[in-house]
Amino acid sequence: MYTFRDYYQNEIQLSFMDHPFSKEPKHVWVICQYQGKWLLTKHKDRGLEFPGGKVEEWETAEQAAHREVMEETGGIIKSIYYLGQYHVAGKAGHVVKNVYVADIEKLERQETYYETEGPVLISEIPKNVKTNKRYSFIMKDDVLTYCLNKIMSD
Repeated sequence: MYTFRDYYQNEIQLSFMDHPFSKEPKHVWVICQYQGKWLLTKHKDRGLEFPGGKVEEWETAEQAAHREVMEETGGIIKSIYYLGQYHVAGKAGHVVKNVYVADIEKLERQETYYETEGPVLISEIPKNVKTNKRYSFIMKDDVLTYCLNKIMSD
């Protein structure tokens, strides 16, 4: 279990155990790769980030991960696995997110990418991501760092 502060100084707890905070989380975040590159989306307000969002009442967290990747990038997931879960103790409430890792089979062009401007492919996550203004606050805390380290060590 890792405990640290996020970009807004909220306390985060991250675990790579099996659903330590909730069996039915209300949010997902999907670390995606497509053809050897990282697949991000450009959120209209926040900047570059991995796709993710809320779990709808009628779907599981994994189904939400598939839907969010499709909506925000046009990506069709070939394979996906649960990596971990994190809990944010925010000032306005608590959030629990499942983190998934997905390999994308193909990108389909869409008329809309909802609240994003669609897919962005990058070769590597920049070392200065925490201070880079192009990237969303979601990419600026240690969830990304610990998850990438876990992916590389598995």
